[in-house]
Amino acid sequence: MSRHKVPLRDGIAAASAYVGWDRPLQTYFAQVLSLPDEDGEEIELVWVGTAFSELPRAVDAIRALEPYCHIEASLAAQLEIDRMACLG
Repeated sequence: MSRHKVPLRDGIAAASAYVGWDRPLQTYFAQVLSLPDEDGEEIELVWVGTAFSELPRAVDAIRALEPYCHIEASLAAQLEIDRMACLG
């Protein structure tokens, strides 16, 4: 499994964002977490890639993050490298 923190866009009311490859589920995933509420809990604003083979391409996960995050051009390539490193 890989997991990369992705920088948020200015003005986005979120705490953090992540993208990566989940080997057991054979899918990429993307997650954006809200700012903590009064109880300190973060809520998932975006959480895709939780079902088997839901996001088969890195670009699918990246598209889910685009409204919230600055996406570096090299991210898709790094995610593909992560997936290939997990093949076995």
